[in-house]
Amino acid sequence: MSSVDSFGSKGTLEVGDASYEIYRLGAVPGVERLPYSLKILAENLLRTEDGANITADHVRALAGWDPRAQPDTEIQFTPARVIMQDFTGVPCVVDLATMREAVADLGGDPERINPLAPAELVIDHSVQIDVAGRRDAFARNVELEYERNFERYQFLRWGQTAFDDFKVVPPGTGIVHQVNIEYLARVVMVRDGKAYPDTCVGTDSHTTMVNGLGVLGWGVGGIEAEAAMLGQPVSMLIPRVVGFKLSGTIPSGVTATDVVLTITQQLRQHGVVGKFVEFYGDGVASVPLANRATIGNMSPEFGSTAAIFPIDGVTMDYLRLTGRSEEQLALVEAYAKEQGLWHDPAAAGYVEPVFSEYLELDLSSVVPSIAGPKRPQDRIELSAAKESFATTIVDYVSDAEAAPFSGLDESVAETFPASDPIAAGEHEDDSDKPADVPNGDAARRPHKRVPVALADGTTTELDHGHVVIASITSCTNTSNPSVMLAAALLARNAVEKGLSAKPWVKTSMAPGSQVVTNYYEKAGLWPALEKLGFHLVGYGCATCIGNSGPLADEISAAVNEHDLSVVSVLSGNRNFEGRINPDVKMNYLASPPLVIAYALAGTMDFDFENEPLGTTEAGEQVFLRDIWPSPEDVQATIDASIDRQMFESDYADVFAGDDRWRALPTPEGNVFDWDADSTYVRKPPYFEGMAATPEPVTDISGARVLAKLGDSVTTDHISPAGSIKADSPAGQYLAEHGVERRDFNSYGSRRGNHEVMIRGTFANIRLRNQLVPGVEGGFTVNWLEGGTEQTTIYDASQAYQAAGVPLVILGGKEYGSGSSRDWAAKGTRLLGVRAVITESFERIHRSNLIGMGVLPLQFPEGESADSLGLDGSETFDIAGVTALNEGTTPRTVKVTATKPDGSVVEFDAVVRIDTPGEADYYRNGGILQYVLRQVAGVA
Repeated sequence: MSSVDSFGSKGTLEVGDASYEIYRLGAVPGVERLPYSLKILAENLLRTEDGANITADHVRALAGWDPRAQPDTEIQFTPARVIMQDFTGVPCVVDLATMREAVADLGGDPERINPLAPAELVIDHSVQIDVAGRRDAFARNVELEYERNFERYQFLRWGQTAFDDFKVVPPGTGIVHQVNIEYLARVVMVRDGKAYPDTCVGTDSHTTMVNGLGVLGWGVGGIEAEAAMLGQPVSMLIPRVVGFKLSGTIPSGVTATDVVLTITQQLRQHGVVGKFVEFYGDGVASVPLANRATIGNMSPEFGSTAAIFPIDGVTMDYLRLTGRSEEQLALVEAYAKEQGLWHDPAAAGYVEPVFSEYLELDLSSVVPSIAGPKRPQDRIELSAAKESFATTIVDYVSDAEAAPFSGLDESVAETFPASDPIAAGEHEDDSDKPADVPNGDAARRPHKRVPVALADGTTTELDHGHVVIASITSCTNTSNPSVMLAAALLARNAVEKGLSAKPWVKTSMAPGSQVVTNYYEKAGLWPALEKLGFHLVGYGCATCIGNSGPLADEISAAVNEHDLSVVSVLSGNRNFEGRINPDVKMNYLASPPLVIAYALAGTMDFDFENEPLGTTEAGEQVFLRDIWPSPEDVQATIDASIDRQMFESDYADVFAGDDRWRALPTPEGNVFDWDADSTYVRKPPYFEGMAATPEPVTDISGARVLAKLGDSVTTDHISPAGSIKADSPAGQYLAEHGVERRDFNSYGSRRGNHEVMIRGTFANIRLRNQLVPGVEGGFTVNWLEGGTEQTTIYDASQAYQAAGVPLVILGGKEYGSGSSRDWAAKGTRLLGVRAVITESFERIHRSNLIGMGVLPLQFPEGESADSLGLDGSETFDIAGVTALNEGTTPRTVKVTATKPDGSVVEFDAVVRIDTPGEADYYRNGGILQYVLRQVAGVA
């Protein structure tokens, strides 16, 4: 609570019959020119000023922000609330429960461990698509979800009763980000008589979806979220803000998904890591709220911290549609206009904000696109998708299959069917192609046709590039009625033309909330979707986070036996390697209607412009353009099938849950009674032996390399995610504890058990550790045993820790990109890693490493492990870390790498502890230890 008001900003806002205390931005000269997002931060500082941690100088620094300067001023941001999903939320509650016991051990009051800011958790990550393509898929998947997750859900029910200001949205309701924008987001908060901007941090990187509503928020690791719940501000540098001007209108045939893939590519190429992106200008008013939310959702794919739209009339229309009260609507509009947060470039006195950098996109220039096969920023124009695939597939098959051919003899004819127009010679101009390679690179496209007997008694063929998963899933698009109804209308048109999905495609529909189900029903579109196999499978992230469920046994067997490079197409936001399904090597992001189109085509080796999807009963060819719905048809369906009452009804009792949820037995008491036999929820070791005061920071001596990794290693590569393989260390652990293979569940569902998670860290099936060349997965060598024998990363870690040997990780560029997975940092620390040395870090993971007491270091500018001649066989000494004990953060530390032959490589590594607050966390051994000492009153 603020006790200082240096600027005399405290005042009263009258709205109807209500009166609210506010902190007026107009009291601080210079704030009026700031971008919308920085005005939100300025109000935050005014309201929380205490003269110690947050001072008038911080406010002045923000008001005097130099858009051209590099960030160098630290501020403390206090989010209004915290939002979580269950994968990251369960370990948060586990840690809070453990902290209650640890506070007592330090002589403090356990009751002080309690959320001080509202915290809401939406259970949406646990449902798996075990059953798909049939009417009872939803009921069966939810039943399996409860069977697998009984212990976790029981634990969360306990947390909801044991902690104040902690609410849980039960399973089967919706995706966290869609529930956030449709119901949980306040836009303007009211608490203790104060009105102030709604801000939040979330334990999912796509928390930025709420930016579309004008709510400033972003994803953090679970450890940061716990600290925020306990009243700790988020330490950050005043960021650079990129002004992004949108102009023009989206052309017919182009979707919001195509827009976000274009923006993702543009911003990733520009470089916005660590920056805010803010949309402004006359064109903002023409961007529907659902499209704003879709754009905001993809902020982590750009690399930005936030991607925000200001409050305007479009915001108000959406709040009204989604059932917010008239009192709340009046408050939001009055507060935004009073504080200069209302966006209306045509209004008298409007001051256009200044930005650090400027970008622009003419929406009329956007074309239909997909992205893949392994990164969301790798956009491909749909018209070039077949050609791109033909070029890319050679990287995913054996050298023998990918070899160039010497002519269209009989064997090549089998490799390239006559139905393939490129292989058959139908090309506009092949004069520039080598004579010995027919028709250029596309003719190199390898095939491996494998006959498959399906469960229904029919037979088919599988080939490289076949689409085996077509899934409408995840928050990016399922919150957007324009693309969801476009998909359903395309399905209707396809069925009317007699088309069907290919038999090898696993089709699924996982909407973002029950509202989607309702408007599908009201529009009468479910029958067509189900006819194509897109039955409701659950309300959750599902495919996008690796819960795609198993492929049909016969499909999976053929893929693995013949090493087929097959494909998934999904409407989500993440397509990283190894994420979607262990049988699938290539993953593409696409709009919901294109997901259905690819289910109809059945392969990535398809040209939608020139190849028909099938024929009618009359024998007429049907092309994608023949079934694509018009914008007018989509809008008319939206107008006829979506209304305010739909939202009011679905969210009337959102925290109560169904009978199954309410029937869960709930443990009692303010301290959790841990079950020693549980394989889901276990007391973590973070606070074991923790003293009231931290031990001095030490240099690192004699460290060995656990893994040497390349560029773009994501948190998916590091953090346990997806299914648990039986022969993995985690699978062996579960088997030893009596868990049957069918009950292994996913890593995400077992995040409350550190024993499983340690064993799954760096165990992604697509991880490439350069210490074991040519091998994929969680493997390394143990240098204590000569470094000649391959072993698992977990087993090597255990051997090193038993010998008292510290560990380091070597990495490349963009280390730790992707979701805000706290276990990517927790697992790293529990494996015994003391430092991670890379060329560059993504924001959230770097912060999380510090939060777990791991030192993030960067190679000197322009240098890398390879340029320095490091191969991972060296012993590392890192000197200069002890300067942190003196209250200062060294800019660099000296790294000495000694090779087996005694030769030495020396370099000065940049210390990526960027703020004094982060230095405090590191000195305490981590953010949780720091907070615990604060709460216990011993720090």
